Amino acid sequence: MPTSKFFQLFLILLFSALTFLSYQNEKRNLDTKNASLLKQYAEIINKENQWQGSGESLYQQLQPAVGFQFFQYIDSNDSGNNFTRGTLQTNNTSPLSQLFITDLADTRSLLAGRLQVKLSNKSALSQTITRFEYHLMIIWSSFLLISFIYFLFTARQKSSIKYIANKIEDLGNLSFDAIEHSKIKREYNVVIQSLENSQQTLKAKLNELQAVNEQLTKTAFQDPITGFGTRARFTEKLEQICRPQHKEVGVLFIIKATELGAINQMVGREGGDDYLARIANEIRAAFKSKPQTLCFRISTADFAIVLPDANLKQGVAIASVLSTTFSEYQQQVGTASIAHIGLVPYLQDSDPVSLMTLADTAVSIAQTLGPNSYHLQEELTGDELFGESRWKVAITELLRRRSIKFYVQAIRPCRNDVESYKELLTRFYNSEGKVFPTTTVIAMAERHGMSGEIDKLVILNAIRLLIESPKITGLIGINISAASASNRTFVSWMKNILQQQRHIAARLIFEVNESGMQTNLSATYHFINELHSVGSRVSIERFGHGFTSFKFFKEVRPDFIKLDHSYTQGISTDPQNRFFVKMIIDIARKLGIRVIATGVEKQEDKIIMEQLLIDGLQGYYIAKPTPLIQGEKSEAMA
Repeated sequence: MPTSKFFQLFLILLFSALTFLSYQNEKRNLDTKNASLLKQYAEIINKENQWQGSGESLYQQLQPAVGFQFFQYIDSNDSGNNFTRGTLQTNNTSPLSQLFITDLADTRSLLAGRLQVKLSNKSALSQTITRFEYHLMIIWSSFLLISFIYFLFTARQKSSIKYIANKIEDLGNLSFDAIEHSKIKREYNVVIQSLENSQQTLKAKLNELQAVNEQLTKTAFQDPITGFGTRARFTEKLEQICRPQHKEVGVLFIIKATELGAINQMVGREGGDDYLARIANEIRAAFKSKPQTLCFRISTADFAIVLPDANLKQGVAIASVLSTTFSEYQQQVGTASIAHIGLVPYLQDSDPVSLMTLADTAVSIAQTLGPNSYHLQEELTGDELFGESRWKVAITELLRRRSIKFYVQAIRPCRNDVESYKELLTRFYNSEGKVFPTTTVIAMAERHGMSGEIDKLVILNAIRLLIESPKITGLIGINISAASASNRTFVSWMKNILQQQRHIAARLIFEVNESGMQTNLSATYHFINELHSVGSRVSIERFGHGFTSFKFFKEVRPDFIKLDHSYTQGISTDPQNRFFVKMIIDIARKLGIRVIATGVEKQEDKIIMEQLLIDGLQGYYIAKPTPLIQGEKSEAMA
């Protein structure tokens, strides 16, 4: 039962008890007066016990001393003396008189007759009822007053409780308005203090969760390296600008960071991240005057820029600025290029697939135009693979003209008994003498089934150069594709060429990517045996991506393995990495295989690798790529 109802019930019981006690007291007083009246009557009538005569005379004689409500005298001998006055039925106007009903009747025999009376206590009864009514008024007025005061008190309490309850509900709705203390009774100060503390704690927790959520959202939809939107954001924007009801027009840029793979290999992932961040900063600077521009990183090395409410002339002007800044950056870092730019217009109700195909075509063509070039593609020519087809033409022309140059990067041996070599790095040029992005050339050659022709060009030119340049001494490493190394026809061609130049073949070390060679162990084993038969050696590069690597180099027995640069970077802070590298070195030494660390860019990494007894070191900290033919301008490596 609620406290308020319990208290009301208690009040009713209490004041009902007071009423009953008052009634009992008045009833007792009235009974005392009635008894006294009967006693007084008895004393008087006892004196008249020998009465004989008229009943009326007897009535007149007793009336002054005792009041009668009813008087009846019945004479035993003479009916003429009979006398009756009043009624037995009490006539009271007050309803409370029923609570004080008393029997003041008396019947007795006299000498000559019988007397029956009922005494009248009207005065005493009236006084008793008056006092009892007064007491009732006092008692129940007090009850009403207390009830009213309690009602006001509980009403105020309910108001405070309702206000507190609303504040608690506000917490559920994450509303933290200040608490109005004027609406709260003092006895709830402890609750209010607790509520305010809860508000502050919950608000702090909410702010913390919002910060975490913002960070998660930033992670999910904002690229951490560049600060640009992610591919998911770009997809949303692409769908938006291609909707039929969307009336926006503008220019879409696709910027391909073509040197990311090479930079990652040369200076590690940190250097690659710096490279991407620098490109992002250059993009921001170029589009600074267009605050409505939206920038996205849509893949590892690709950026998409949406420039709304702009025409192609404005887009070309910005692309030209970007091309210039990229060229300046290229001079600072010494790479073959920085990035290539494709730009296309977009209109209302564009098709997303067609728009992206057009943009990919534009950037593919830009790559064939030289370092940091841009290309505007206004519409498709009917051949969606125009960009790739252009690459096929470009590679065919490159093969025809033999437009390649060689750079070398030295590998430093860590001990006197270790024979090391220089890695030959190939650069490709277009008909205008501008450098192609090497990674793109190789990728496009593989896509069009022309990687074997590229590898033949590299091998023949390298052999010719070594024959014609006797000043170039020592071992030379040549990169060839895994597809060529796995092709028996190509391997037979290599063997025939090398047999004709065994003195040159003995100086050549052919480098092949591990991931490509693991797919066909039989072909790999054949490739290595054939090269060993003519005196050449084999190096497996980017080694250690999988645990199958141990089984791989144990079975095929290459002459060198070049650890993937990810093992070098951070080795000073990663004990597990050091343990894994040490294990590779120990196993390789037992098998007579030399281990070379790549991507060495810091002194601490060099020192640790030397402590692990690595056989050789390669990286920008050791030596940068330089032209193979002295006197040629050193542009960079790809």
